[in-house]
Amino acid sequence: MASKMKKEKVAIIGSGLIGRSWAMLFAGVGYQVTIYDIIPEIVEKALKETKLELESVEKQGTIRGTLSAAEQFACIRGTDNLKDAVTDAIYVQECVPERLDIKKKLYGELDGLVGPNTILASSTSTFMPSLFSEDMKHRAQVLVAHPVNPPYYVPLVEIVPAPWTKPEYTTKARELMTEIGQKPVTLSRQIEGFALNRIQYAILNETWRLVADGILSVKDIDVVMSEGLGMRYAFLGPLETAHLNAEGMLNYCDRYCNTIYAVSETMGPTPRMEGKVAEQVAKEMEEMVPIDKLPERRAWRDACLTKLAQLKKTI
Repeated sequence: MASKMKKEKVAIIGSGLIGRSWAMLFAGVGYQVTIYDIIPEIVEKALKETKLELESVEKQGTIRGTLSAAEQFACIRGTDNLKDAVTDAIYVQECVPERLDIKKKLYGELDGLVGPNTILASSTSTFMPSLFSEDMKHRAQVLVAHPVNPPYYVPLVEIVPAPWTKPEYTTKARELMTEIGQKPVTLSRQIEGFALNRIQYAILNETWRLVADGILSVKDIDVVMSEGLGMRYAFLGPLETAHLNAEGMLNYCDRYCNTIYAVSETMGPTPRMEGKVAEQVAKEMEEMVPIDKLPERRAWRDACLTKLAQLKKTI
């Protein structure tokens, strides 16, 4: 067993679902992982839940990494002492709540605890890294490593540098993500929403307009994705889809650029997701998935994502 374990340490700041998922991914290839949270009881609960989750995915045959559940859990410990968590860590993955004031405070504390070789990565989906690192002594080591929820089942990670992030830290973060089995993409510079959310918001905005204009019901809009676009996009990106739908990309542009532009011009202003339309969407969604059935539906989603990931490995 010892030969499978690494000596390098990784710190996970925050013990919620995202933090626990990161811990499992790093432990899966033998990194020594420390989970940090502010209250000892929360840390203990996180460790118990992580152990149960590892045992569950092992039983289901969907455990990731190169080690057994027991071996992976042996790589994970917890602490409520931030200094203990990050001392000697080669990589810190921050998973605290999406509040800028909390992140600024935490990174200020981390700045006084880490040395020049520790990568400081945020799981944020909201904030560009410059917003919480500008005043740091170690700001060149800060970047975003944004996962997709739930990261144990969806491998994409967006790596986003701040204007002052040194390239070697971005490169190393990408190497680590690949090593633990994730699929990283690296943005050349920070931009609001990164890539995934900008694409996701474009889809949400148009679906919202279609509901507001009475074109489609909420249920039918989701069918357009789940039984149409989504089936393609589970295997191919939109650009390769276009490439295959014609005799290459240039031919696709020749055929469809005018149509796409003309339709896009009709899409209207960016909607605000509030008011009567929000109430209508919520009502129809709750008819499809009642609030008390959300945990059950999430479990179904995760099971489907696991099967999809397994299928993609075979083709």
